[in-house]
Amino acid sequence: MSRRVRRKVARKGKDKVVLPSYPELEDEGSSLDQKVVVDWTRLPDDTVIQLFTCLNYRDRASLSSTCRTWRVLGISPCLWQSLDLRPHKCDATTTASLASRCVNLQKLRFRGAESADAIISLKARGLREISGDYCRKISDATLSVIAARHEALESLQLGPDFCERITSDAIKAIAICCPKLRKLRLSGIRDVDGEAINALAKHCRNLTDIGFIDCLNVDEIALGNVLSVQFLSVAGTTNMKWVLVSQHWGKLPNLTGLDVSRTDVVPTVLRLLSSSRSLKVLCALNCPALEEDSSFSNNKGKSLLALFTDIFKGLASLFVDISKQERNIFSDWRNLKKKDKNLDEIMNWLEWILSHSLLRIAESNPQGLDNFWLSQGAALLLSLMQSSQEDVQERAATGLATFVVIDDENASIDGGRAEAVMKDGGICLLLNLARSWREGLQSEAAKAIANLSVNANVAKAVAEEGGINILANLARSMNRLVAEEAAGGLWNLSVGEEHKGAIAEAGGVKALVDLIFKWSTGGDGVLERAAGALANLAADDKCSMEVAVVGGVHALVMLARNCKFEGVQEQAARALANLAAHGDSNSNNAAVGRETGALEALVQLTRSPHEGVRQEAAGALWNLSFDDRNREAIAAAGGVEALVALAHSCSNASPGLQERAAGALWGLSVSEANSIAIGREGGVAPLIALSRSECEDVHETAAGALWNLAFNPGNAFRIVEEGGVPALVHLCSLSASKMARFMAALALAYMFDGRMDEFALIGTSSESTSKSVSLDGARRMALKRIEAFVLTFSDPQTFAAAAASSAPASLSQVTESARIPEAGHLRCSGAEIGRFVTMLRNPSSILKACAAFALLQFTIPGGRHAVHHVTLMQNAGAPRVLRAAAAAANAPLEAKIFAKIVLRNLEHHQTELNSKE
Repeated sequence: MSRRVRRKVARKGKDKVVLPSYPELEDEGSSLDQKVVVDWTRLPDDTVIQLFTCLNYRDRASLSSTCRTWRVLGISPCLWQSLDLRPHKCDATTTASLASRCVNLQKLRFRGAESADAIISLKARGLREISGDYCRKISDATLSVIAARHEALESLQLGPDFCERITSDAIKAIAICCPKLRKLRLSGIRDVDGEAINALAKHCRNLTDIGFIDCLNVDEIALGNVLSVQFLSVAGTTNMKWVLVSQHWGKLPNLTGLDVSRTDVVPTVLRLLSSSRSLKVLCALNCPALEEDSSFSNNKGKSLLALFTDIFKGLASLFVDISKQERNIFSDWRNLKKKDKNLDEIMNWLEWILSHSLLRIAESNPQGLDNFWLSQGAALLLSLMQSSQEDVQERAATGLATFVVIDDENASIDGGRAEAVMKDGGICLLLNLARSWREGLQSEAAKAIANLSVNANVAKAVAEEGGINILANLARSMNRLVAEEAAGGLWNLSVGEEHKGAIAEAGGVKALVDLIFKWSTGGDGVLERAAGALANLAADDKCSMEVAVVGGVHALVMLARNCKFEGVQEQAARALANLAAHGDSNSNNAAVGRETGALEALVQLTRSPHEGVRQEAAGALWNLSFDDRNREAIAAAGGVEALVALAHSCSNASPGLQERAAGALWGLSVSEANSIAIGREGGVAPLIALSRSECEDVHETAAGALWNLAFNPGNAFRIVEEGGVPALVHLCSLSASKMARFMAALALAYMFDGRMDEFALIGTSSESTSKSVSLDGARRMALKRIEAFVLTFSDPQTFAAAAASSAPASLSQVTESARIPEAGHLRCSGAEIGRFVTMLRNPSSILKACAAFALLQFTIPGGRHAVHHVTLMQNAGAPRVLRAAAAAANAPLEAKIFAKIVLRNLEHHQTELNSKE
C-alpha cells in the first residue's frame, strides 16, 4: 500500500477550498472543476527547494532524478549544508558520488568505522561539525586524517559508545590540525594524557566545551591548563584524583558548567569547586558517595543538579524571572523573546549532558531510582525531547525507551514509569517525533513507542492518538533501522486484541510481509519483529486471512526454511502455528501445508538446539495435523520420528514444549497408520513420562495422545508393558484437568474392552502366561479407576429423580452436572464411535457406563462436532443399542441414565436437521 496522500487545502480569503489529492493547476478563467495536468517543472525554484527540505536524503535523490531542472535544484548548496549518513551504508563509492554536492557541507553525522574512512572522500573542506556513533573500531590513523582534511572544524563528537582504539596521539593530531575547534566530546578513551591536553590548550585557543566521558584515565592537572574551557564533562570517567581536581579546576577562569555525573566524586571536592567565581552549575547525577552524604547541601549559590535535588528548580535558579512553574523551565527558555547568549550556551550544554547522563543511567538501571524516575526523570526526558538539538532529542527518546524496561529477556516494563510518560503527554510528543523526516528521530521515537506499548494503557493511548497509522507508515521505510523499530511497535501493539483490526486497516499486515521480502538477508532484527507481529495478528481470524492474502504464508515459510537466526525461526514458526489454528473457519491450515517446503522446515526446526524454536515448531505441526492431508504429509516428511525424538528429549523442558510435543503426537495419531508408526518408533514411553508432568496442560495432550494410541491393540499392549496403566490411573485420579481425567479414562477403557487380549496371546507360551497375569492386575486397577471417575459425575439424588420420571428437567440437570465443556472440541472417527457403541454391549457394567458417559459428551447440543457424531451414531445403529442399555435390568444406574440422555440428544439433533430440510 502506498503512503496516504494528504488532502490539499487551498485558501481563498477566509474560506477553505478542498482540492483533490491528485495534482491540479488552475488556468486563468478556468473553474476548480476543470482538471488539467500540472507541469511540475514550472513551479518556482524556491518552492521546489522548500519541498526538498522536507524530504530525507534518499527521497531527495529520487526526486532529483526525475528531470534536469530538479537535478540542478537538488544540488543547491542550501540543501547540503548538513548531512546525516547514519541510516545508510556508506563506503568510499557512496561518498565519492556525493562529493560534488558537499562542497559547502558544514555539518556531518556518521556511524561506524567504514563511514569514518569514507567521509574523507567527501572533500568537504569547510566542514565545521562532525558527530560519529559506533566508533569502537575507529583508529588513530583515521581520526588523524579526518582532522588533517578539515582544518575548519569547530566541533567533534564521538560517542556515546566507547572509542576503544583512539589514543592520546589522535587527540594531539586534532589539536594541531584544527585550531578553530570549540567543542570536543570523546567517549571511552583509555588514557587522555597531559601531553594531549596541553596540545589542546596550546593550539585550540577557542576550545570552550570539553567532554572526556567514560574514560579510564584523564590528566587532571593538564585540564587545569585549558584556560578557555567553559563547559567540562568527565561523566563516568574513573580513576579521577579528586584532590588534584579541586586544586586545579577551581582556578579555571571561565569554567561555567562542570559535569561529574556517574563518578565517585565526594562532597568535599564539590564544596571546594563551588568556590569558583565563574562556576554557575554543577551536574552530579548518580554519584553514590555524594548521595550517601545526606548532610551535603550546596551553599555557595551554585546550581547543583543531582538525583536528590529538584533539578527543575536548580535549572530555574539560573534565570532571574522566567516562570512560575519550574517544570516548564525548558519550554519557557526556548520561548523567550529576549535571548541571552550566555544563558543559551549554558542551557544547550545542560540539555546535552543531561540527555547523555540520563540515558547512561537508564541503561545501567541502578536500584533505588524509582522515585527519581517518577518524580522528575520522566519529565526531564520529555522536556529534552523538545530540544532544538537533534542529538538531544534522539537520546531523550532512547532514554524513554530504555528507562521503562526492567527485564529485556521477558520484555517486562515498569508500569508506573510508562504511565508517568503518558500522563505528562509523552505519547503525543513521541508520535510527533516519529512524523519527522529525520530518520534518526523516527527510529528512536518508534523504539520508545514500541517499549512503552508493552503497557496496555499506553498501547491504548498510542492507538487513540493515531500511532498505528504512523507505525505502519514507518514500517514501509527504506531505512532498515526505522522499519525495524516500527515493526517492534506493531509487534507490541498487536498483543492487544482490540488493536489487531486497526493494524490491518492501516495496511500494517502488508507492510510487515513486505519487510520480510525486503530484508530477507542481513536483517535479523527487523525479520524477528515483523514475524513476531504477524504471529500476533495471525491469532485473529480476520487478520490471519489478510496475512495469507498478501503473501504472508510464503514469506513466513521462507524464513522458517532459510533463516538461521533463532529469534526469527521461533517467531516464524509461531506465526505459522497461529495461521493454522483457526480450524474450518478459513483455509489457512491447508494453505500452509501446500506451501513448498513448509512441513519439512517445521519438522527440521523441532531438532533446533533452541527450546523456543522447538516449542513453536511443534505447536505449528500440532495445529497443521488437524488437516487430513497435512497429517499424512507431516508423517511423510519424517514428522513421526522427529516428534517422538522431541518427546523423548523434553522430560526436563518447559511445560510449553512438553505440551506441544505431546500435542503434535496427539494430532498425528488421529491416523491409525501414524498411531502404529508412533508406537513402533518408541513414542509410548515418552508420552507416559509426560503424563506424569505437574502441568495440567501437559496432562491433557499426553492423555489425548495415549487415548488415540490405545485404539490400536498393539499400542495398548505397549502402554501396559511400559507401565502406562499406573500412570493413566494416577492421571485419571489426580489431574486438575477434567479433560485429562476423561481422556485417561477413555484410554483405559480402550485398553481393556477385550481387543488387547487377543494381541497379548501372540508369542511364546511362557511370555503369554506372564503377560496374561500382568494384564489381569492392570485390568482390575483400570476398571476400578474408570468406575470411580464416572461416579464423580453421579449425584445419587439427581440420578434417582431422573430414573423415577425421565422428565426433561431431571435429565437436563444430570447433563449439566456431567458435562465437560472442553470435550465438545473432540472429534471422533466412525471407528471410534462404533467402538463406544459396541462397548455398550460389553459384559463389564463399568465399561458400559463409561461408553454411555463418553457418548453423552460427544452429543451434547452446542458441541462443536455434535452433529458429526450424531450422524456417525445413526450409521452405527446406536439408537437401538442405547435403548437396550437404558432398559437393561442388570445395567448400572449411571449407564441407564446416560444412555437415556444420549437418546434424547440424538432426537434433538434429528429434529433440528429435519427442520432445516
